[in-house]
Amino acid sequence: MAILAHPDDESLGVGGTLAKYASEGVEVFLVTATRGQSGRYHGHREPGKHPGAEQLGRIREAELRAAISVLGIREFTLLDYYDQALDRAVPAEVIARLVAELRRVRPDVVLTFGPDGAYGHPDHIAICQFTTTAVAAAASPSGDGGPHLTKKLYYMAWPPSTWAAYEAAFGRVITTTVDGEVRQATAWPVWAITTVIDTRPFWPTVWKAISCHDSQVAAYEGLKSLSPEHHEALWGTQSFYRAMSTVNGGRAKETDLFEGIRE
Repeated sequence: MAILAHPDDESLGVGGTLAKYASEGVEVFLVTATRGQSGRYHGHREPGKHPGAEQLGRIREAELRAAISVLGIREFTLLDYYDQALDRAVPAEVIARLVAELRRVRPDVVLTFGPDGAYGHPDHIAICQFTTTAVAAAASPSGDGGPHLTKKLYYMAWPPSTWAAYEAAFGRVITTTVDGEVRQATAWPVWAITTVIDTRPFWPTVWKAISCHDSQVAAYEGLKSLSPEHHEALWGTQSFYRAMSTVNGGRAKETDLFEGIRE
C-alpha cells in the first residue's frame, strides 16, 4: 500500500515500484490524501486559463484514476482532504481513517514520503507523519477491525543522482516556500538508503502513467529530453529507507521490499 498526498505522487514518486510489483501479481493499493485542487492547470493559475479549484480537483482525480489503471494498482482510496492544507487536518481523524484502511486491506508493506517531504512540502511531511502513526496505531488491539501489524514501512529516499536528474529536467533546484521561507530539496546520503529497487523495465509504463496527468504535463515536459544518464537515475532504480521492519534489518542493501517476508 502506498499512502501519498497528491495525484501524480504515485507516478512520479514510486511509479516504477508500483508497476513492478503489480506485474508480479502483488496486490497493490493506493491511498491519496487530496485531489491536488490547489495546483496549476497546464502551468497556469490565472482566471480564464485555470478552471478553478473545484473543477481542477475533479480533473486531477480522473487523471489519477487513469494513471492507476496504467500502473496496475488494484484499488484506490481518496481521503479528499484539501490540497496544501493537509498539515492542518485534524490528526486524530486522518489517522483513524488510515488505520481503518490498513486494517481493511492488511498490507505487508507500506510506502510513503520521508519526514523531509522530498523538498519540504507540508502535505508530504504531513502524510509521512500520519502514515507512520497509523501503522503503529493499527497494530494496537483497541478499535474496530482487529489489529494489523504491517511488516515493513518504507520512506521514499531519493539519492543525489535522482535530484540531479530532476534539476537537469527543470533547470533549477526544486524548492517550495512555506511561511515565507524557502525550502530546498535535500538528497538522502547514499549510505542511509536501505533499499534499491530495479525498475528499468517499467520506464515506458511509468511515463505512460505520468502522461495521464495531462493538466500537470507542462511541469513534466523537461523530463522528455533528459540524457540517458539522467533517465537511468530517475527511472532505472527507486530508493527507499526502511523505517520499520518486523522481519529483517542490518546494513546490507535490499533489492526487494518483501525481503524477509517472501520465502
